Amino acid sequence: MFLFFAYPAQISGDAVWIAAGTSAAPDGYSGATALGAIAVHEADEGSSAADSSATTLDAVAAQDAVPEAGTTALNGLDAIEGSVTWMQAFLGDIPGSMGETSTLACLIGAAILIATGIGSWRIMAAATAGSFAISMLLNLIASTTNPMLSVPFGWHVVLGGWAFGIVFMATDPVSAAQTNRGRYIYGFLVGVLAILIRTVNPAFPEGVMLGILFMNLFAPLIDHYVLKANIKRRKARYAQ
Repeated sequence: MFLFFAYPAQISGDAVWIAAGTSAAPDGYSGATALGAIAVHEADEGSSAADSSATTLDAVAAQDAVPEAGTTALNGLDAIEGSVTWMQAFLGDIPGSMGETSTLACLIGAAILIATGIGSWRIMAAATAGSFAISMLLNLIASTTNPMLSVPFGWHVVLGGWAFGIVFMATDPVSAAQTNRGRYIYGFLVGVLAILIRTVNPAFPEGVMLGILFMNLFAPLIDHYVLKANIKRRKARYAQ
């Protein structure tokens, strides 16, 4: 948390570096990661040395909001598909922070955490539902002034740290909600905030970590009211 808020420019955005010519930069890749491509949609190609470039989410977020005269604004989906395919993003053959690029690997991790009883499937399922709901709503109100609003749910889950955060961070057994009903509420709001921050707040093109940290603060409060509701129902039942 300290490093992220103290040095945001150094550890996120276009400070990500990749070695050109490796599997991290597939043929035809523009140099920006998927979420970054929406914002910037510009990158140098043909470099033979290690290059510094934005992630796809960063690039999409940095894309000019107001198009030049005689041109049309590029929506978020067009900006992403112009730089990377969905399968590349799903498998992880794109630049990005260590551990987050492969959604497939995160799904394998989710299966292991659920099978061993370490990770809560309720949080994962609720977070997915929350992200889906807010993504569909934002798609309905998409505008040319914010290309991130037009990014569909299917792309959100394979870009940036969404999969890694929902699987490994939101399910932390210490900082997450402890009650089953609380986990549904906690997870749903994590999913909503992750996409909302990512799409609406221009200062944070990612949003997953902030959404999880914010809900970590409210997890004890959620459990408190869930327990109060349970006690109230039991008292009412015994009173009969």
